[in-house]
Amino acid sequence: MTEEYTSHEYDVVVIGAGGAGLRAAIEAARSGAKTAIITKSLLGKAHTVMAEGGCAAALQNADPRDGWEVHFHDTMKGSKWLANWRMAEFHAKEAPDRVRELEQWGAVFDRTDKNLINQRNFGGHTFPRLAHVGDATGLELIRTLQERGIHEGIDMFTEVTVRSLLKEGDRVTGCVAYTRVDGEFHAFSAKSVVLATGGITRCWSVCSGSWEYTGDGHALALWAGAELRDMEFVQFHPTGMVWPPSVRGILVTEGVRGEGGRLTNSKGDRFMFDYVPEMFAGDHAATVEESDQWVEEVVSGKLATVRRPPELLTRDVVAKAINSEVKAGRGSPHGGAFLDISHRGKEAILAKLPSMHHQFKELAGVDISEEPMEVGPTAHYVMGGVVVDAESQETTVPGLFACGEVASGLHGANRLGGNSLSDLIVFGKRAGEHAAKRSTDLAQPGIDKSQVQAAIKEMIAPLERGEGENPGLIYDEMRNMMQEKVGIIRVKDELEQALADLKQFSLREQSCFPGTSRKYNSGWHQALDLKNMVDISTVATLAALTREESRGGHTRDDFPGHEDEFWGNNLNICWMEDGEIKIRQEPIEEMRDDLKETINEVKSMIAERAAEQGGEN
Repeated sequence: MTEEYTSHEYDVVVIGAGGAGLRAAIEAARSGAKTAIITKSLLGKAHTVMAEGGCAAALQNADPRDGWEVHFHDTMKGSKWLANWRMAEFHAKEAPDRVRELEQWGAVFDRTDKNLINQRNFGGHTFPRLAHVGDATGLELIRTLQERGIHEGIDMFTEVTVRSLLKEGDRVTGCVAYTRVDGEFHAFSAKSVVLATGGITRCWSVCSGSWEYTGDGHALALWAGAELRDMEFVQFHPTGMVWPPSVRGILVTEGVRGEGGRLTNSKGDRFMFDYVPEMFAGDHAATVEESDQWVEEVVSGKLATVRRPPELLTRDVVAKAINSEVKAGRGSPHGGAFLDISHRGKEAILAKLPSMHHQFKELAGVDISEEPMEVGPTAHYVMGGVVVDAESQETTVPGLFACGEVASGLHGANRLGGNSLSDLIVFGKRAGEHAAKRSTDLAQPGIDKSQVQAAIKEMIAPLERGEGENPGLIYDEMRNMMQEKVGIIRVKDELEQALADLKQFSLREQSCFPGTSRKYNSGWHQALDLKNMVDISTVATLAALTREESRGGHTRDDFPGHEDEFWGNNLNICWMEDGEIKIRQEPIEEMRDDLKETINEVKSMIAERAAEQGGEN
């Protein structure tokens, strides 16, 4: 039976309405391309809003010694030297202009006494470089981009889920989608398609992502023949709420630690001092007293000191430290640690962290100006994603572009806090610009009716089974399994068990039954999401099994020892062939000589500063 669908024609179709998607669509429209955004949820609901701490850019407002070179070094070092160095270079050089552009478009950043954009410190950054709006930076970024996008004449399709990409030969020529409210089908002809769908963290049961984060873009790319890389590297944010259960996984911004928050265990010990890696020791305070002195100096605006509290180590180090304390029996009552900012006083907290204060007061009944929060690691961000060209953001499939969290390259094995927001605006702009440029001389592709009908048939298949398991049960069980066997700490046996489990989940997904209605049927949506989640969970697990070392967001407990001893120079590349997920390893491209020299110069500068500080103390 032939199903009806509505056809649309555009030069550029952007899938996703977060920071990356909005910035890509704005740039495409500004370049003269007829542009549409398709979003699974509502405008303003994007996970960009959850990036509360700030947007990393070497504006040099807080410290004149900062610059793109130091930001480039910090990103490469934070990535455990796995980042695509070309992307890291573009990012470090272009982020300041993208932030100033946001300011020109109406973003209201916090200001210094000299009325410049204020910048705060964050884990892994040598200098304070996060431009921020209190602790609601992502919200302000989305507000600004949405307002700008409205004036660019972009067509918006909200509450519409894309399930398949259309192709003509090797190139992508559009997509097929359905409306979530009434189950109507739509086919889009596009000269270029930009994926900006965010991450995959809904595959884990304790995560900061809401229902949208089911790996749609990663799966669309995989099914269309694109390659994925670095999928073993999943960042578990150190501080998500672990109590009460209703708010489990909601983030506590790193800005709380940036403003002087202290992590303690059940014994009241400030345990992060026990987890400072040797390679970072010169950058961090050696005693509690020095750490507190650093906090006081930051509060009073004196930024000359380079000492940082150990709570501001990179996210992977802090997350593993909390996990170790819990496993050693020193965790908080609900399996985390205590984070206390109350010593800063209510006035300072309300000025610097208003959203956090409100969030805990309203959702958890905790007044953070008087008592500690209970926090723990939560699946927050995937460093891996679709392989893209550093300059254009085009994938290995012609006509398909990707930017933001769905794309790979910038963050390597571990993302620095604050780099996500600048990633969105730097590479969102590049993706939109090059997608529009590609569409300039192309004829409008036709819509292949047979491909559309095949995509629709696959979408309605769960509704026609008549009987089967509730997809919600499969969904919950699979997420619990991933949390248990492919979580923050991994071992070979559990990863192999997880792959076997995922094969069973795939069979269950293919026979689940959500009922027969296409209208307001969340079970149907979940049944479709399960296919993405099985395939992308398989990619992440296979990549984790293949990388036999601990590095960044990937920790193998069966490969103990200092991670430097194990570091190789290979990337894991995954793709799909005849319905089967394959993996290969390929070497990292050697960095350009001038960038190697830049890295060495920054290292020398940091070492000199550390030596000077040692003399002062």
